[in-house]
Amino acid sequence: MVVEFIFVGTELLLGNIVNTNAAYLSEKCAGQGLSCYYQTVVGDNEGRLTGVLQTAMERSDIVILSGGLGPTEDDLTKEVAAKVCGKALYMHEPSRQALERYFLKRGIELTDNNWKQAMIPEGAIVLENPNGTAPGVIIETKKAKVILLPGPPGELCPMFEESVAPYLARLTNTVIFSQTVKICGVGESKAETMVKDLIDAQTNPTLATYAKTGEVHIRVTASADTEENAMKLTAPVVKELKKRFGKAVYTAEEGVTLEMAVTELLKSRNLTVTCAESCTGGLLSGRLINAAGASDVYKAGFVTYSNKAKHKWIGVKKSTLKKYGAVSAETAREMAEGAACAAKADAAVSVTGIAGPDGGTEEKPVGLVYIGCCVKGRVTVKKYQFSGNRAKVRESAVAAALTLLRKCVLDAS
Repeated sequence: MVVEFIFVGTELLLGNIVNTNAAYLSEKCAGQGLSCYYQTVVGDNEGRLTGVLQTAMERSDIVILSGGLGPTEDDLTKEVAAKVCGKALYMHEPSRQALERYFLKRGIELTDNNWKQAMIPEGAIVLENPNGTAPGVIIETKKAKVILLPGPPGELCPMFEESVAPYLARLTNTVIFSQTVKICGVGESKAETMVKDLIDAQTNPTLATYAKTGEVHIRVTASADTEENAMKLTAPVVKELKKRFGKAVYTAEEGVTLEMAVTELLKSRNLTVTCAESCTGGLLSGRLINAAGASDVYKAGFVTYSNKAKHKWIGVKKSTLKKYGAVSAETAREMAEGAACAAKADAAVSVTGIAGPDGGTEEKPVGLVYIGCCVKGRVTVKKYQFSGNRAKVRESAVAAALTLLRKCVLDAS
């Protein structure tokens, strides 16, 4: 079966908010075995929304709309859907009572325009919304099934999980299961070359590579009659990927980030860590502290942006800075060694570079970064040349620093 999404809201077109519902619904519906060929964003305009919905119903079995179910005049989704589907609206008593309870519980005045949220198309299935005021709606027609969901993710996601997913499960007998193998320290081109034979021979499951900053993700997807059978199809492919990429695979579990994997690795080795940062200005420490359990391994961080700070706080020699400069392998080495000593940590990562847009020279261009890693006294320094704007260079440096830290810890084991 084919599903299509329509995201309603002028604020989406203007970029005022990020459309996170698109990624969420796409992933969830794919997991239900549904194919999606079209997604549309349309503003709060009756004519354009009508046209988009009519087109979607002609080419898709299921049409899911999010947004436009609120109490204001520009919330038109339900009214347009009812009109296109040839359904009259009526006051749905359970929804009216739910509205009253919602406002009474919060001590908020219920204004007259809120009552429109309890108006439901005739014959529709009503989806309760304990997290907001707008109920969801399913309208079943001969052409397509039209599902209306509230726009706020805090309302849409629970409603989908509790009401829409079980409904969709009854419509299809196919389940799609995906597992992602996440790799660091290997470029996208090389990674794709390493799995080209698997991609060329793919049927079920299929493989797809995705480039991330400093990482490559390979998604393995299989379809079957049950999730268990789909997992059995992906398992041998995931095993083969782990064999080919070896230590470069940092996880094959959903929801695990590189910083989480590094933190768990440090914990498993009973190691503590510190960071000495120049051009990244604390971003590396921030990534590590994003991970739950970071307090077990992270000791301290040093943002030593100036030469004076590098010397005063982490002991970089004045002679080193004068001879080689702040952006050099020698300085990166002493930053890592000095930070480990100052924080009394088992491991330390240092970053020094030229993020731009100014400050580059022919000898040391913008994007040049040196990263040092000290693990139990053993120091490794690597040179990188990143491209992109200032933010991209800093982001790339952080990803490379986490990758180098992980490699050095594994090598020290």
